[in-house]
Amino acid sequence: MKRNVDVSVSTDPINDFQNIIEYAKQMQGIADFLHCDIMNENFVPKNSFDYNLVKNINRNSLIMLDVHLMVDEPSVDIPKYIEAGANILTVHYEAFENKQDLVNAINFIKENDTLVGISLKPNTQFKEIRSFVFNCDVVLVMGVEPGASGQALIPEMIDKVKEIDEFRTSNNLKFKIEFDGGVNVTTAKKLIENGVDILVSGSYVYNSKNRKNAVATLKAQD
Repeated sequence: MKRNVDVSVSTDPINDFQNIIEYAKQMQGIADFLHCDIMNENFVPKNSFDYNLVKNINRNSLIMLDVHLMVDEPSVDIPKYIEAGANILTVHYEAFENKQDLVNAINFIKENDTLVGISLKPNTQFKEIRSFVFNCDVVLVMGVEPGASGQALIPEMIDKVKEIDEFRTSNNLKFKIEFDGGVNVTTAKKLIENGVDILVSGSYVYNSKNRKNAVATLKAQD
């Protein structure tokens, strides 16, 4: 049976802030989400923009905002990104030394009518986050080490997706599985077959001559 697969186009390949807003305008009505990669050098080896740009994107486009916080101490910034207009707000499991703070963050996001996601790096095993996914709307699997666009997908991450999908089914859970890293027309098919619901695409869509067709091609793999 065909499933509805969403495409979330990433801001990561774009360095100029104004170009991000133009990209958001161009992709509204084509992609399902704009994946806003928020990074600081304390969590990944790269800095990016903050909630002020997310707010400007929200003011100047109609695309849904899929905000991915790759920062340390995310609890400080969560209220700002909710106010900025995040539709999905995803935090990293590894960013919370105190896991009660992670529970509090998940609850706060949900209480503020925003979809909440939890993400895990490639070296983090799914068993480490299992107890948290019951209260999440999205589980974001990183297919590459976060911080650099254009990396090749780590093959073992497809097995991780399959494990998460089997856990979801066996526990009758409804969260979406999102995948970020190395997504292209070849890997998309394998990812969808193993349970992915949301494909994050950075370089594949952004560097395509026909971006609308690139998104349609990813969706056609379901």
